[in-house]
Order: sequence, then structure tokens, then C-alpha cells
Amino acid sequence: MTDSVARPAGKRERLSDAAAQVFHEQGVEKTTIADIARAAQVPVGNVYYYFKTKDQLVQAAIGAHARTAREIITALEQFDAPAERLKALVRGWVEQRELAARFGCPSGTLATELDKRADGLDRELADVMRGLLDWIEAQFAALGRTDSRELAVALLAAYQGISLLTNTFRDPAMMAAEGARLERWIDSLVPAT
Repeated sequence: MTDSVARPAGKRERLSDAAAQVFHEQGVEKTTIADIARAAQVPVGNVYYYFKTKDQLVQAAIGAHARTAREIITALEQFDAPAERLKALVRGWVEQRELAARFGCPSGTLATELDKRADGLDRELADVMRGLLDWIEAQFAALGRTDSRELAVALLAAYQGISLLTNTFRDPAMMAAEGARLERWIDSLVPAT
């Protein structure tokens, strides 16, 4: 959405992004460091230069999720009205429906997997998701809604729920239909002028 030319990502960032992608597609437990190296197009030996353990790669993947969330929010801020920002968020989710049908929500599936561990990484990912939830809440508050937190939770929960169902039934059309419903719902919350 900007005219600037993107610089090629360095190895650390490529490895972080690859870890997020491969963990999403295969799960943390099934993923090897070699899988991540291959996806990042980096020799396996170089991975250990940047990340000594798989848990450090999980942490880097969480960082990649945080960076992606910041980039999405920055892009959404270019819309003038809060309702348009929220609907653009929903459209972005719907655009990823094929990916959701195959693997689920990237952050949601990682959160579910990390919740089974006792190392605290689940809380780091929760902080990333909380940032998105807080941004959504701010959009509803800008619409003048006093129930903005509840609406934000409802919107994010609807997305997580439809991601699960889209993945379970391998049916991207489910997410498209829910996205259209969510856009109508957001429109219904805009105060009449």
C-alpha cells in the first residue's frame, strides 16, 4: 500500500517468517529445524547461528506474527472510517480462506498448540493477539460504542470460530459467507447520521 520498495529480508527475518509458516502448516512438534531452513532457503548450519534451539524459533515465529499484525494494522489505518477499517480486516481474513481451509488460522492454531506446553510461550502469543483485540476495540470505540470490548471479542471470536470450521470442513466458502455476514453486522453498528 506504499510506494516504497521493500528490502529483501535478512536471514534472521527469513528464518522467523519460515518458522511461522512451517509451524502453521505442520505444527511445532512435527517441524524440524531442517524444514525451517529449507523453507527459508538457508543452509541448516546457518539456522544455529541465529537460533540455538527450536524454542527460540518458536519465539521468532511469534515475533513474525507480531510483525505481521503490526503491518496489517498499519495498512488498515489508511482507511478513513473505523467501520471501513474493520470491514477491511474481515476482507483480509476472507482473502486467506484457502489457507484457513488447509491449516486453520496461523495465530489460532499456534496458540492452541502452545497452550499444551508449560514454557510461557503461549503468553507471548496471547500478547500478540491481545494487540489485535485492543485495536479492534479502539475501532468500535471510535464508532461511539460503549460495549466496544464485547464487540471486539465477538468479532475476533467469530473469526477464530469460522477459521476452525473452515479448516474442519475444508470449506473456504464457509469463511466467505461468514465474512459477508460480519461486514453486514459491522454496518449495523454504525450510528445513523
